[in-house]
Amino acid sequence: MERYIGKMLDNRYEILEVIGQGGMAVVFKAKCHLLNRLVAIKVLKPELADDADFRRRFHDESQAVAMLSHPNIVSVYDVSRGGDLEYIVMELIDGITLKQYMERRGQLNWREALHFITQVMRGLSHAHSRGIIHRDIKPHNIMVLRDGSVKVADFGIACLAARNAQTMAGREALGSVHYISPEQAKGERADERSDIYSAGVVLYEMLTGRLPFEGDSPVSIAIQHFSAVPLNPREIRPEIPEALEMICLKAMAPQITNRYQSADEMLRDLEEFRRNPEVDFAYDLADLRGEAPIDEPTQSINAREIHREFTNHNRKVPPWKKWTLIAGGSVLGILLIVALYKVILSSFQLDPVEEYPVPKVIGMTVEEAMESPDVKDIFEIDVVSTKPSDEYEEGIIMDQDPAPERMKKSDFVISVTVSEGLPSDEMPNVVGYDRTSARLILNQLDLGLEIQTEDVYDETVPAGNVISTQPSKGTTLQQGDTVTLIISKGKELQPVAMISFLGMTRGEAESKLAQMNLKGSFTEVESSDVEAGRIISQSVAATETVMEETTIYFTVSIGPPESSEPDDSQSTETGENTGGSETVNGDTQLPIPPTDEEFNDD
Repeated sequence: MERYIGKMLDNRYEILEVIGQGGMAVVFKAKCHLLNRLVAIKVLKPELADDADFRRRFHDESQAVAMLSHPNIVSVYDVSRGGDLEYIVMELIDGITLKQYMERRGQLNWREALHFITQVMRGLSHAHSRGIIHRDIKPHNIMVLRDGSVKVADFGIACLAARNAQTMAGREALGSVHYISPEQAKGERADERSDIYSAGVVLYEMLTGRLPFEGDSPVSIAIQHFSAVPLNPREIRPEIPEALEMICLKAMAPQITNRYQSADEMLRDLEEFRRNPEVDFAYDLADLRGEAPIDEPTQSINAREIHREFTNHNRKVPPWKKWTLIAGGSVLGILLIVALYKVILSSFQLDPVEEYPVPKVIGMTVEEAMESPDVKDIFEIDVVSTKPSDEYEEGIIMDQDPAPERMKKSDFVISVTVSEGLPSDEMPNVVGYDRTSARLILNQLDLGLEIQTEDVYDETVPAGNVISTQPSKGTTLQQGDTVTLIISKGKELQPVAMISFLGMTRGEAESKLAQMNLKGSFTEVESSDVEAGRIISQSVAATETVMEETTIYFTVSIGPPESSEPDDSQSTETGENTGGSETVNGDTQLPIPPTDEEFNDD
């Protein structure tokens, strides 16, 4: 594919460089000479372009995707064929994939995850409303732009991959194994709810920092999508809000009827959670989980292999597993007998069991709570999570379970959540960004920052862009902090003393204006008093002062108006010129003044 660099497609798109490639296509950076803009061009690999039926479907599907127009979907500008090349022209994205963002960022907080998944679902809602299913939603196909916005990429290409088993080297193309829906893993028909499942897996990965299923092979991972139950996100990160966990699990429900039935339905829950993180959706967790993380490269897998392994998984029970079941049953029986024995003994207990009221430990440090007379030697304090808080200082207990005053006869453990203090984050680098983009990036921190701006002159930074920030990049920001953006006003303009341009030619005036760092606007008018090409008037008098880059308005003579009647005093029948003018066929012709070039030559 390197051989295409430097070539021109359709006498319009100049191929500049390779910027990516996948199983079906190579992506080039190119320049559209018609509209003078940079674009991305996805070119089908030769082995696929040789298949006429595939080329036809590629063209039809790409045309359908080109009808999509949404801020959260990568735009398709053109679908074309240049010689033996099939290609689509898309907007060039200045950003990185969500997968790269997660790898660079490390642990995402749940607010970031909410911000990203909401935009993904908006893009899917738009596509689904027009009958287009993605079929390969994964972080690698989600682009994060500099301003924090998100665009879903590769619509249509994934659709074709799912339909064209023969052209994919004899394999059933089932999407990327870590993110495929259960119905895709079983080789069944995918619909909008399949995209929702994959989006749920993406949300799971953002929230927990890991994938829901592990495995030694793509096949084993695929099987788990419909035969295993992942850990709940809050089991991995307890600080995740319960309502957001429920949204994630509902999107990932293995039974397709228990999932969100549309992207809009999931968006409604996301928006309700955004407004009230304490909302209770009251979904049945057992229904969402069904009955019943590894960073390997995602790849397509063989559907027949999945079916064979799944069938063997259901029909064959290894001998060791039989003995395990027998042993497990024996242990369970023993435990039941022990439990029954304890119940019988307790019925003969003569001494009453002592009860203790649960003390209130909210507002204390963990150390203070453990030394409290109502806690010491009776209860244990178990720190189960920490959360930011603008109500409680760092290290103070902000929540407890069980609630105060509840009576306890056993299980004398108080689970507590400890405040991390005011919400905080690192000051991002916004130097070089324009004023609007810098504000957007800071607002996405969700810290309620007070953003101030200070405009200063700077010749090295374009006007409107950030020169520096207070505080600087990497500084810890807390809730309600003030951030000042130092914005460039560009070069400082100087005053200029106006001169008289009257009588100058337009060329002379333009040259003088450039020297004075002024601009000029010229209007041509007829004049019997001023020679054609000479300046008659100017908008600013020679006695005034203006700032650099001011526009001065001039009128320029084009000579006197043409006479409709001949002037007998200046012509003869023989055409002799008696007054400095020339007569041609009885019409008086004024002498034509020299051009600027001719004037300079003389």
